[in-house]
Amino acid sequence: MAAAIDPVKIGDVIMAFALNGRFPEDADTLPPVSGIDLQPAIDNLSKAGAELEAEIHKINEETKDDVSVWAKNAKSLQEDIIRSKTMANEITRQSEAPDVSGEAILDAEEKVDFINREVQYSQQLHQVLRGIKRVNELLNQAEQALTDKRILESLRLLEESWAALDNVNAARSCRVMRLLDVRSFELKATAYEVFNQIWKSMVNVDVDSCKITIRDKSEDGKLSLADAAIGLKAYKEVDERLEQLWHNLNTSIVSPRMNYKATTLQGICANADELSFSASTDHSIENLLADLETIFLFVAKKLPSDLLPNFSSQMVADVMPKLIDEWLNTAVPSSLQNMDAFQHAIQRTQQFCTVLSEHGYTGLERITTWAEKAPMTWLGKCRDTALDGMRNRLVGGIGAPKQVEKVEKHMVTVAEGKELATTGAGAAADTADWNDDWGEAWNEEQTVEPTGEAEDTPMDNDDGADAWGGWGEDVEESQGEPKGDAAAADDDGADAWGGWDDDAAPEPAPKAKSAAKPKPAKVVQKSKPPVEQTRELVLKETYSISSMPEPVLELIFSILEDGQALTKEDGEYSLVAGTAPGLFGLPTFALALFRAISPHYYSLGVGGNMYLYNDAMYLAEKLSEFTTNWKEREDITPRAKAMLRLDNDIKTLQSFANRSYAAEMSIQRTVLQDLLGDSQSLLQQDEMEAAVESGTMRIRTMASTWETILARSVWSQAIGSLADTLATRLISDVLEMSSIGQEEAYNIAKLISAATELDDLFLPSKLGDTEPTEDEVPATAQYAPNWLRLKYLSEVLQSNLNEVKYLWCDSELSLYFTVDEVVDLIKASFEDNGRTRDTIREIRAKQPLSA
Repeated sequence: MAAAIDPVKIGDVIMAFALNGRFPEDADTLPPVSGIDLQPAIDNLSKAGAELEAEIHKINEETKDDVSVWAKNAKSLQEDIIRSKTMANEITRQSEAPDVSGEAILDAEEKVDFINREVQYSQQLHQVLRGIKRVNELLNQAEQALTDKRILESLRLLEESWAALDNVNAARSCRVMRLLDVRSFELKATAYEVFNQIWKSMVNVDVDSCKITIRDKSEDGKLSLADAAIGLKAYKEVDERLEQLWHNLNTSIVSPRMNYKATTLQGICANADELSFSASTDHSIENLLADLETIFLFVAKKLPSDLLPNFSSQMVADVMPKLIDEWLNTAVPSSLQNMDAFQHAIQRTQQFCTVLSEHGYTGLERITTWAEKAPMTWLGKCRDTALDGMRNRLVGGIGAPKQVEKVEKHMVTVAEGKELATTGAGAAADTADWNDDWGEAWNEEQTVEPTGEAEDTPMDNDDGADAWGGWGEDVEESQGEPKGDAAAADDDGADAWGGWDDDAAPEPAPKAKSAAKPKPAKVVQKSKPPVEQTRELVLKETYSISSMPEPVLELIFSILEDGQALTKEDGEYSLVAGTAPGLFGLPTFALALFRAISPHYYSLGVGGNMYLYNDAMYLAEKLSEFTTNWKEREDITPRAKAMLRLDNDIKTLQSFANRSYAAEMSIQRTVLQDLLGDSQSLLQQDEMEAAVESGTMRIRTMASTWETILARSVWSQAIGSLADTLATRLISDVLEMSSIGQEEAYNIAKLISAATELDDLFLPSKLGDTEPTEDEVPATAQYAPNWLRLKYLSEVLQSNLNEVKYLWCDSELSLYFTVDEVVDLIKASFEDNGRTRDTIREIRAKQPLSA
């Protein structure tokens, strides 16, 4: 009997036959199988069947939706096919029948339309399936390229797959579309990681060691920087990557090199692929521009041409403003000092702009404009420095006073010299230049000392404000009020801010003449002797100025000297030579600023307005001398001589000085009037003696304050003006009285006596700083026109009718009072009787001396 077969082998044979239909090759030699031998095979079949059922169930669950859809579609398709066959048979049948109703034709058309739609659907389905297949093939190719590190090809295939996927006419919610979409994005992410590593290997910035490396190719040589740019565009990261590159470059190299406040700076060096710091360097513009040029050219050389415009826009926008504001503007000098370095900086900047433009950089308009307008920038710096210096000087205060001397020389005749000697007008002049032969020429035994009072001091209708101008003029001045409202008049300097280019300045008003004022001592033209002999008269006066004029003059003179240097044709300052006219205009700006803001700062000190008057006149005098000398200098070019235009500024300064003087006098007169009771009559006040005493004390206080400030002639006129104000007030209050009793007349005379004690301020010995004499006569009347009028008023009040008549008919009362004023005084002081009327009649009949 043959041996029994192994039950396991039997099971395997049966499973192979059941699953694959394979029979054993030696089936004929197999022994018979018993029932017991089949049991293991049956168990294996049962187990395999269960596993297959589970797998089928799992697959069914996973593909249930798709299977259901496909089954549904298949069933629908089968029904459509059956319907199509039925319709085809019906069409065939109807085609064989000649008589077909309209309803049948309509039904046939509907069926044809349906068949066409079905055909279209089938075509669309076929197109979708082909599109899906195309996308899948592209993704497979992209994956293979990525495996081979062919990044650009991988990205190209991915882009094609995205485009193909977009062209698939199927909903994105469809599972197959979702799977393809997910796979494409996974491949894109993988490609991005690979690309990012390659980019970092080609473009690397080490911020800590301040080094930047840009290689043309990747380490494996498969990807160039230009190819990497394509990858950046594919991932839409061009701006982001370039911005990060510029940030790192700026932080590590550019900003440290451009740190103007750094004590030490390092230069820049570049080799084939690397940019880094080199040895220490200085703060010169030349070295900075050379280093920046190295940086810009390195970037232009290494970056692809399609990336450079985006990168340069960021780089130029950050570097150029900092270069201009912190370096170039700082290098602008405020004068011609260091002008050689500045002109070289301009040329180097122009060269820098040219090189950058040639290498593809744009947005250089601002630095190009700076280079073109650098001369005007320098002129603006000069102007700002001059004005800031003027402003800062004034803010610091007017400083300590300084005595200066004014000297004027005049040729006078013997007759004029005798007049000076007779009038004693030489009280304050210096005798140093007074030659001994004058005494012989004038038949005098001693030297006469001429004074500034020897000639009238014309006043611009502002209480002798323009006292300086009267040194050489034979005019009579008025001690009246300043023209208009001088205290509130608009300042030329303040107005100049609205139009600094205005060359015109207001002219002083014509000199006013006073018919009622006794003529002060002056040079009187006498009849010429047969042989007219003249001598030089030197007039000197000292006065005080603040510390302001000298710095102002130094500033103006230095500016003008720089201006004349620019007019020379030696080419030394060729780049800024065109700014010469503007430089010659700066003194006008500086003086306008002085006039605009000086009144505020001068008013903070004692006697400030008078210091301002002296300073302004001193400036005008020195500028006038400078102008005269300028035109006579041989080292000045004709162009520079023509450009000097200080005449209007000098006139404006003189007018400004006059207004300062007038403003101070107006203030002091207002204070004096307030002390005298303002609008209330002195004679109606309970404390009229105290009011007059306060007024005289105020005048003495101002006399003491101004004595160390003003020239003696100006001081005399200023104090004389205040004394005249007091006299005018007393006279007007008395003339307004309707009746004057004996006691009132006595009190008024007492007040006048107290007021006329001010005569001691105008003694010739005091005015001339000489030894006092017993018989010296006060010169108050020369500076206070109403002073003698006040004294004659006191005489009238203390006189009887005969004495009043004498004063009018035989004395000089008629020189100071009109006949009506004298008559009114008589009527107010005496009873109305025949004697009084006779006296009045005689006075009216007498021709006054003033006629």
